[in-house]
Amino acid sequence: MWGAHAAASGVSALRDVSRAPGRRREGRLTLLPAVICLFPGQGAQRVGMGRDLARDFPSARRTFEEVDDQLGMALSRLCFEGPGETLELTEYAQPALLACSVAAYRVARESSAFEPVVMAGHSLGEWSALVAAGALSLGDAARGVRERGRLMQEAVPVGTGAMAAVMGLEASVVEALCVDAAGGEVLAAANLNGAGQVVVAGHRGAVERLVGLARARRAKAQLLAVSAPFHCALMTPAAEGLAPFLATVDLRLPATPVCTSVEGRLVTGTDDIRSLLACQLTAPVRWDATMEVLGKAPARLAVEFGVGRALSGLWKRTVSAIPVLPVGEPGGVAALREGLA
Repeated sequence: MWGAHAAASGVSALRDVSRAPGRRREGRLTLLPAVICLFPGQGAQRVGMGRDLARDFPSARRTFEEVDDQLGMALSRLCFEGPGETLELTEYAQPALLACSVAAYRVARESSAFEPVVMAGHSLGEWSALVAAGALSLGDAARGVRERGRLMQEAVPVGTGAMAAVMGLEASVVEALCVDAAGGEVLAAANLNGAGQVVVAGHRGAVERLVGLARARRAKAQLLAVSAPFHCALMTPAAEGLAPFLATVDLRLPATPVCTSVEGRLVTGTDDIRSLLACQLTAPVRWDATMEVLGKAPARLAVEFGVGRALSGLWKRTVSAIPVLPVGEPGGVAALREGLA
């Protein structure tokens, strides 16, 4: 089994993983199905998220209540009832998505018998992964991502930056186009999602020039409806502002290995986690490298815990050997239970 002190090279560490431990039933030791746990990032938020899960499962209700208490506001009501324009604000969307992911994970753990062998989150989702792995308390995470969201929103004046998705070009080609389109402004690959999908971020003018260059190469490229240019150098003030909060957080070694999407490797300790949580604001999300590491795990299934199925779609197009299941609604919980029976 991967240890919490696994080596920095995720691929080599995976080779040392044994089968998941078992539970004793009727005098016999039964191996539990090994599961890769995925946690989505910002963008999937919608009014009504988590409502059915909280209605049907007490552990989900308790999770939302805990986040409400820690933030001193009815975040659960915002998730369940809106208004949508408030939920879209980054400082609320981030803790809301965290709450939904952790609630889904807790419900799944009590409803199905499986052993998580590795966890990973896409950007914001890395906070959810650390909570699920026992490295970070839910309360600290909720306060942390609200502060993270506020700082990210305030780092760049509205309208100054932009993000765009490019599909159909290799990451190296998009990165070269960023150099051509920058024109002295900030422009960089922000999400390396694999399956021919790259998201760029930077000053609006530079991003718009990049979209034109990509379309000239017959790639699909479009501006995204985001409130700020995440995962680029324009987020430096946010990273600097988050550092004092991170310095006060009580971190522990993960009980389950966590693969960071900042560098596509297993985290090695609490100082490493603290540094990565700050760096991820300006660094690209290397989800392609992360999936490469995760795909080496001796797992029966990958599960996306939380709102939507964006990571499930990327996984299906990239890691064909291991099936994936989104679990964020009661139907997903039932499908997981039946699939692992």
